Parts: sequence; C-alpha cells; structure tokens
Amino acid sequence: MWALPDGKAFYDAALRWNTSTDLDADAIHRIGLQEVARIDKEVDALLVRQGLREGTVGERMQALNKDPRFLYADSDAGRAELVADIQRSLDKLQPRIPEYFGRVPTQRLEVRTVPVQAQATAPGGYYSPPAMDGSRPGVFFINLGDMAANTRFSLPTLTYHEGSPGHHFQISLGQTLTGLPLLRRSLNPSAFSEGWALYAEQLAAEMGLYKDDPWGDLGRLRAEMFRSVRLVVDTGLHRKRWTPERAIDYMQAKTGMTEAEVRIEVYRYLVQPGQASSYKMGHLKMVELRQRAQKRLGKRFDIRAFHDLVLGNGALPLSVLEKAVDEWVATVAASS
Repeated sequence: MWALPDGKAFYDAALRWNTSTDLDADAIHRIGLQEVARIDKEVDALLVRQGLREGTVGERMQALNKDPRFLYADSDAGRAELVADIQRSLDKLQPRIPEYFGRVPTQRLEVRTVPVQAQATAPGGYYSPPAMDGSRPGVFFINLGDMAANTRFSLPTLTYHEGSPGHHFQISLGQTLTGLPLLRRSLNPSAFSEGWALYAEQLAAEMGLYKDDPWGDLGRLRAEMFRSVRLVVDTGLHRKRWTPERAIDYMQAKTGMTEAEVRIEVYRYLVQPGQASSYKMGHLKMVELRQRAQKRLGKRFDIRAFHDLVLGNGALPLSVLEKAVDEWVATVAASS
C-alpha cells in the first residue's frame, strides 16, 4: 500500500478496521518482532528437550514436517486415522470444559472431510457455523487433499482453533444470545473471532491437554509463531517497504513452512492489507485483559466467569471488549 496514492492513510485505516485498535503499523511491527523472538526461544528449548539441537528453529521444523513419525498414510486407512485423532482430541478436551466455562454451546460439533472436488481450493481446515435455527450443527471441515500437510503434531492445535473451544464455542454461543439484535449475533469481526480462536489454542495448553504430548505443544507454538510472523510481514510489506521475496524468506526461516505455503500467505497479505494482523492482536488483547482482571481480583477471579463474559456479549471490537471487562472487574471488586 505504501506505493499507492494515499497508501499510508489507507493502510492505517485497514489496521484500525482489522485489529479494532489504534496502534499504528510501526507499533504492530515491533510487537510482532518481540513475539517472534519470544516464541523462537520457547520452540528452541522444546526442540532441544526432544534431542533436536542442530540447525535453526526453522530448519528443524522443516525437517519435522517430513519426519515419517508425524505423517499419516496417504490412504483410506490413513485418512480414517486422521479423522479419528481429531475426535480423540475433542474427547480429551471434554472433561476439562466445566472448569473453564459456565456456558457451553448447545449446538453439536461434527467433524467432516472437505469434499474431494473442493480440496484443491479449500483451506487446510475451517469451521462452518450452525444454522441459526439449530437445524444444522457446527462443522469442522478438514482438508485431506494433501495428507503431508496434516502432521500429527499440528492437528490438535488446528482442532482446538477451528472446533472447540475455538470457533465453535465463540460463534455458536453468539448465535444463542437472543437478547442481542440479529446483526450482533451473526457478525464475527476478525480481531475478536480469530483472536478468540488463537486464545483457545493457548487455553488448551493451560488445560493440560499437552501435558504428556511435547510434540503437540510444539505444534501449538508453531501455530502461534505463524500468527506472530504475520504481524511482522503484513506491516513489513505495507509500511516498511519489504519486497515479497524478503517477506517469503523471513516467514519461511521463522516458521519452517514450505516455500509454496509461504508464497500463498504473502500474496494473501498483499491483497488483504491489515487482515493478517488481526489474529495475534486479538489474542494479545484477550490475554492482557485476563491478566489485568486476575491482578485486580486476585482469589476472586473466576476463569469461567471471565470466559462467559467475553463470549456472552457477541463479537465485539477490542476496545469495547476492554470496557466490558473493566466494568465487570469493577463490579466484582465492589460486590466483594
């Protein structure tokens, strides 16, 4: 956008729209660099604990993508095993939900495969919301067109993001808020919706779902690294005058993704200025608000009440969500 007439103003507006914050491109770029550096250290330490010490983090992650231990067979049996593993991850989550949520979706979540005829142009995984009248469940669609793209260590995080407690919880609960206008029950701005889904990835780890699965935790960290790199690359392209080639090289080096995957991502950011920044900015704001509430309320902080508040008002701009959380904290503090 920097090369176009009024490109700076347009990109600033795109960031405000997509992140629902007033942070400028330089600030978001710095946040991205800080998060990339932090996660890089965590991934490196986890890889070392698994005996992988040689090469950069990106190089070691690239090697894991091809490790037969983490690949499903490209066969009917391999596809069935993959779908069964998704269901096992959801079953593993189920007993922990009452500890973290007071309200849960009444709509069912189903796992389905992307139809063969749609695999070539469909994402690797995505969520389809339930029908508003309850006649159709929420569906987590998994794309099995390229079996090598679905590694065993990355699948649990994708499941918690697209399914429960990610998009399924947020979008399905939003539909049930009959006290809100239909528009508020159906719109899902990216900073809130994707921010919650990324927060749900972190929450899965806090629930202990990776306690005995270091490889699954590695997949979670790689997913967080991916979203953090987006902050750097999005602002790098549109404000820092990065070339697409520089963005591709940086993203591949930090994430260990293939060049083909990274090229698709970078081209997406070129035509959707600011949208890629919404995921991590939404996640960071939700973590910040939770930490603020915990600090203010101490032992009176109830994680279930916090989650019910965040999901109980429909998808909100982050600035409005912040006011809602602050009002809730003040009310709880005063009543105590």
